[in-house]
Amino acid sequence: MHPPDDDHRLGHEADFFEDHGQTDAAALETEADVTCPHCGETMTITLDPGGGRAQEYVEDCQVCCRPWRVRLWYDATGAVDVQLLPVE
Repeated sequence: MHPPDDDHRLGHEADFFEDHGQTDAAALETEADVTCPHCGETMTITLDPGGGRAQEYVEDCQVCCRPWRVRLWYDATGAVDVQLLPVE
């Protein structure tokens, strides 16, 4: 998992995958199990590989409805690393 202050990686990783033409969107993971940083509930979220190799967006918890920032990175094999951060 990448540290929260590593924002510069989002652009660099996306550029790397575009330049090297690795793994098309169809081979990327489309779901991830995550734990809400507010209420601690674990759930499965749907991912959109069409949004790019490195993404960041805000989504609400399906249980407590509080927002979290979702950061995700796809590696060369199509596996995804997802990080959730609370939005206050």
